[in-house]
Amino acid sequence: MSRTTSWPRRCARAFAALALLGLTAWGALALWYQGPAATPLRVALIAGWSLAGIAAAVGLMRARRRATLLAFGAAAVALLGWWSTLAPSHDRDWADDVARLLEADVDGSRVTLRNVRNFHWRSETDYDIRWETRSYDLDRLATADLVMSYWMGPQIAHTLVSFGFDDGQRVVFSIEIRKERDEHFSAIGGFFREFEAVLIAADERDIIRTRSNARGEQVYLYALDLDRAHLRALFLGYVGEADDLLRAPRFYNSLTSNCTTVIYDIARHVAPGLPLDYRLLLSGYFAEYVYDLGGLAPGYGYPQLRARGHINARARAADARGEDFSRAIRAGLPGVAPSPPVAAARDLDPRQEAE
Repeated sequence: MSRTTSWPRRCARAFAALALLGLTAWGALALWYQGPAATPLRVALIAGWSLAGIAAAVGLMRARRRATLLAFGAAAVALLGWWSTLAPSHDRDWADDVARLLEADVDGSRVTLRNVRNFHWRSETDYDIRWETRSYDLDRLATADLVMSYWMGPQIAHTLVSFGFDDGQRVVFSIEIRKERDEHFSAIGGFFREFEAVLIAADERDIIRTRSNARGEQVYLYALDLDRAHLRALFLGYVGEADDLLRAPRFYNSLTSNCTTVIYDIARHVAPGLPLDYRLLLSGYFAEYVYDLGGLAPGYGYPQLRARGHINARARAADARGEDFSRAIRAGLPGVAPSPPVAAARDLDPRQEAE
């Protein structure tokens, strides 16, 4: 065999071996996050799987492929067959803050949301439980704000949208992981079906204040530049997402089905043709992506919007002074008009809980 013909074959084997090692790493993580609860058995399965994958890759490079590849192929078929049986569920022992699913009824311009969260958070683990039913008139929908909460560096942020009505009401929508009572968030686990997805509708003092004040995350608020027709379509997009999740549970995925990609999917139906962009994956830059599309308050550079949109100091001061939270965090924010007093247009859920 000539060097000319053997070199392409060696390259092909090297790429195939790297692919096998990638599959081996994926399978090991899948077993770690979704394998048997008993740690010794889970570790033993991971060790066996990993050794089989490494042996197959080494055998492929040495052109001794048949036995090791057949063994690893059989293991891969078994692993993928098991993976396909993992299914999302609504029936688990959920953490308090994601215990209920959002339900929505639309009657013309009137939207009634059940299970709107309005917890009072003193810390991440100390809170009062309160779920409410609230009604909104879409003819009075006036504003939407993009909220970015940074919790692990500048590249990654949690993305929320807050809708405001001209009677003073506000509601925030947020796609989140639906943790079980004993679970904790894991970005890597989010790739491996560890969590279901849930759409939370909440009061701003609950879902924004808990990030800025109780958790100490860095929170930024940007006024979206949308007309009323697009505001309505975006709001109803979230309502449709709530209906979809109510009908069929879905896994949260850190890459393909998270707080930012869901906003993009909804917005794409409102304004077809939105470009794909790396900032949809690096969610910490999502506000800049929206700015480049002309979706933030006009007349300002992005650095100005970001500087004025940082709400943490205003949020803490609102607590200290007993001020209206929603008004305080918007003080000096470009594109925001003074809001009217909140109308008494909400109905408490008769099943409301308080602890």
